[in-house]
Amino acid sequence: MTSGTFVDGRVNLVRTEAERAPLVRRLGRIEGQVRGLRAMIEVDRYCLDDIQQIRAATAALREVELLILGQHLAAGLTLAMQPQDREAVLEDLQRVLRAAMAETR
Repeated sequence: MTSGTFVDGRVNLVRTEAERAPLVRRLGRIEGQVRGLRAMIEVDRYCLDDIQQIRAATAALREVELLILGQHLAAGLTLAMQPQDREAVLEDLQRVLRAAMAETR
C-alpha cells in the first residue's frame, strides 16, 4: 500500500517501485499515443481519426489521474489516523479531491 508523509500541510506520496511502475508504463503508452496523434496531424488524417486518438489519450490520462488519486487517498487516510494531523490531512484530501473533480472546460 502506498505510504506517505505529511509535511507543510500536504500528503506527500512515498511509492514503492511496484506502485510506481504501472504509472510509468501507462504514461509511456500515452506518450506513444500523443506521438501518433502528431504524426496523424502531420499527414492530414481524417479529423474523426484525430479526435478518436485525442479521446483515447484523454481517457488514458484520466486513468492515471484516478490511480494517483487512489494512492493519495490511501496514504492520506492512513495519516489521518494520527490525531495530531487528522484535520490538516483531511483538508489536504479535500483540496486534492476538489482539484480532481474540477471541470477542465
